[in-house]
Amino acid sequence: MTRMTLKGDRVTLPDSFDAIYEEYCDRGWTDGLPIVPPTEERVRAMLRYTDREPGEVFSYMAPALWETTVERIAVNCVMAGCKPEYFPVVLAALQAMEDKQFNLMGMQATTHPCGAMLLVNGPIAKELNINAGSGAMGPCWRANATIGRALRLVMLNCGGATPGPVDKATQGQPGKFSYCFAENEDESPWEPYHVEKGYPRDVSTVTVGAMENPHNINDHVSSHAEGVLITACDSIPTMGSNQTYTLTSDFFVAFGPEHAAIVANGGYTKKDVQQYIYENARIEAYKRRQGGMWSMLPMPKWFSTVDDHALLPIVYTPDDIHVIVVGGAGKHSCWMSSVGISRTVTMPIARKDGTPLKSVQELVRP
Repeated sequence: MTRMTLKGDRVTLPDSFDAIYEEYCDRGWTDGLPIVPPTEERVRAMLRYTDREPGEVFSYMAPALWETTVERIAVNCVMAGCKPEYFPVVLAALQAMEDKQFNLMGMQATTHPCGAMLLVNGPIAKELNINAGSGAMGPCWRANATIGRALRLVMLNCGGATPGPVDKATQGQPGKFSYCFAENEDESPWEPYHVEKGYPRDVSTVTVGAMENPHNINDHVSSHAEGVLITACDSIPTMGSNQTYTLTSDFFVAFGPEHAAIVANGGYTKKDVQQYIYENARIEAYKRRQGGMWSMLPMPKWFSTVDDHALLPIVYTPDDIHVIVVGGAGKHSCWMSSVGISRTVTMPIARKDGTPLKSVQELVRP
């Protein structure tokens, strides 16, 4: 017999993978995929990578506001297939999601198909082999797949976000299974995202965002910066995106290394790129007035008084456009639109007292 743990409870099940999987599916404890049985031994191994106590209440996760202890988070990490050393990244991401700016309650219950996007920066990304290169946002990389999946399982099992009754996403999207990647700092011509946010380069961070799936930006022809940027600006503003109507939110543009090199070689700093996209990724007023979410959300008064062909921005300031470099060879980039009622949050991967970690191995208990 195998003793299992979830949400602080102990259940005894036959020592059979099929029996365990069926039981967890029946109880609504999985995302539909097979899980790693969270035996007490596996959970203890996970808990070695934190300086928090197992019974410590980490949060009361929205929308259910269930008591979310460190042990319960560890259980979900085991189920997701995480290695124990991934645990500090998951904890940091969950802490960032509790920030009021992130609006976890809204994200968990919206009809929008947003997923919990997780960007990792700094040396811990390499230490844990979190993919930043080819296919970083896709399958076949354990760290990316399981860290992102662990977030979703915690949101389900501790936040109560069951599709239908609570999670009202009309259609959902694959990013709701897992949505984790690192920035390709080695091939970026600009400073890393976390450095831009004020962190030292040797500090590791997580950034969480309530984002749509990546939207491809394909430009195989342009050999100059303006060509790549024009393609990006034409790909971003769409009538069907929440981003078009919720100017208070922010979004990401993830350049592939080849596109980033072309843009940087054209003399564009990251600030220049943000300004260019802000000024050119716009939609004519008459289009916005025809549908989408027009008049449903607060907008600047001047939006309703301008000429039909006036070009309207989709964010208030260029700083709301986050520019990163992700991926490998190939002339593709992407952008990720926000749910609109949430803002991204960046937080260091740190000890309980907030001291940033140089390595996750600093936390290992005997």
